[in-house]
Amino acid sequence: MSLADWIVLVVTLAGIILYGIWKSRGQRDIAGYFLDNQSMPWYIVLLSIIGTQASAVTFLSAPGQAYTDGMRFVQYYFGLPLAMVVLCITFVPIFHRLKVYTAYEYLEQRFDLKTRTFTSALFLIQRGLSTGISIYAPSIILSSLMGWNIYWTNIVMGGMLIIYTVSGGTRAVSYTQTLQLVIIFTAMFLAGWMVVHLLPADIGFADALKVSGKMNKLNVIVTDFDWQDKYNIWSGLIGGFFLALSYFGTDQSQVGRYLTARSVSESRLGLLMNGLVKVPMQFLILLIGAMVFVFYLYFRAPVFFNEAQLKKVHKTEHSAALAAVEKEYNHLSDLKQRQVKEMAIAIDREDERAIALTKEQLQQTEAQSAEVRKQAVDIIHKADPAADVNDTNYIFLHFVVNNLPRGLVGLLIAIIFLAAWGSIAAALNSLASTTVIDIYQRMFRKEGSDEHFLKVSRWWTVLWGVFCIIVAQFASQLGSLIEAVNVLGSLFYGVILGIFLVAFYCKRIGGFATFWAAVVSEIAIIVIFLMNIVSFLWLNAIGCFLVMGIAWGIQIVRGKEKELKSAV
Repeated sequence: MSLADWIVLVVTLAGIILYGIWKSRGQRDIAGYFLDNQSMPWYIVLLSIIGTQASAVTFLSAPGQAYTDGMRFVQYYFGLPLAMVVLCITFVPIFHRLKVYTAYEYLEQRFDLKTRTFTSALFLIQRGLSTGISIYAPSIILSSLMGWNIYWTNIVMGGMLIIYTVSGGTRAVSYTQTLQLVIIFTAMFLAGWMVVHLLPADIGFADALKVSGKMNKLNVIVTDFDWQDKYNIWSGLIGGFFLALSYFGTDQSQVGRYLTARSVSESRLGLLMNGLVKVPMQFLILLIGAMVFVFYLYFRAPVFFNEAQLKKVHKTEHSAALAAVEKEYNHLSDLKQRQVKEMAIAIDREDERAIALTKEQLQQTEAQSAEVRKQAVDIIHKADPAADVNDTNYIFLHFVVNNLPRGLVGLLIAIIFLAAWGSIAAALNSLASTTVIDIYQRMFRKEGSDEHFLKVSRWWTVLWGVFCIIVAQFASQLGSLIEAVNVLGSLFYGVILGIFLVAFYCKRIGGFATFWAAVVSEIAIIVIFLMNIVSFLWLNAIGCFLVMGIAWGIQIVRGKEKELKSAV
């Protein structure tokens, strides 16, 4: 990066930190640290919800996801608006009425301590692991740009985030997320505009869309039903609905955002607006990835987008083999450039026969390029068995660093950091609140001063931060980060949602039945996932229905046993 980029990056990040510390001054108790004394207006709640969900993974990995697999990932969010409506009707008024710090406090009132503790533990495991992945995302940037060791980069990045979160609490998280998102949306808009602007002079946005569509990158709607297909309209509407309902309704990192609102109405408005904003926002981010794909049809792409890894291989005995593969890949890139220009001409002339012919030729060349890329990956793996051989997360980063003007590169790098800080800070805050409120305060020290619990909360924030840094050290083996985070959530969210739905709607089912139903269901979900029976999105619905069905069955059996005992 240039000096101008570094200045923009440092000034932006420093400004956000100072702003967050300034906004969080005066906190003296855990009510202020975790809920900001429930003083947030709806628009701050909205931006905080979006900022918590839209991590660095979203802005770094989503364009790469669209580049490799098209835009069908957007279907994952189709169930979200409906989930927001259900939350506003049921979850929000209950949480506000009970004046809870965490969502899991309600479960002890409804069931018992063991059900509350088990649900809290599921959340802590899932959110702790996901946050570790989120720490790894911005570390990729520094590691790629500076050639730093990824493990030390994770430690530095995680350490900065711990300081940022411990010093601020919920108020710093919420208000800085608001400023962050303004900068993020501005920078992403500029990035999208630059992708189209950098295309050949005779290729406009409409032309790029047509080319992208012919190459199956605008596959927004997939109607074919397949249990193993990760992204189609059915898995998105049904599986995505249950995932969103659980994430926004039972995940403390999100519940903690709308519990800070001034009233039930403000919480509801923030959630409903999130339902309206999230789908088009994700659509536009993925569209940038589709446009980057078109850009690299017209201009040569590297055989592997993590160029720092390529440089390492070129310093080994495998350099000659890699150079040969790169030469073949560059030849195919030149061929694709000629073919895409022919396709654009055919599209402009509306010559369907020529369009079909050039499309077939370009797809064949693209398939050949994919085979050559596999050869490059094999060489990289031989040279460095510990290397991250999935470069999906580096595609957008490569485009930004190598093609955007000075200053804008620094701004776009900054937004990835800002997105990471916002979501990770919210996650660490929720991990600390759940640990202190649901476990420490409930099971180890029920009485204590506000100063004591505030101090303990800060220490737990530090400890969870350290745990997440450890998880980040293993995240390089997970492939596409945005997919890995959602797969991980799907392993737990369905069961957690099932527990809450039983609590809300099945008044005759008690704690014993719900607890054991949850334990059995979680084991079953893990087995189903390991056996690869269905796509991960379906695990959310399956987990939810398993808990409700098994709990109902256990309750009936226990009821009959009690009747027999009383009869005797």
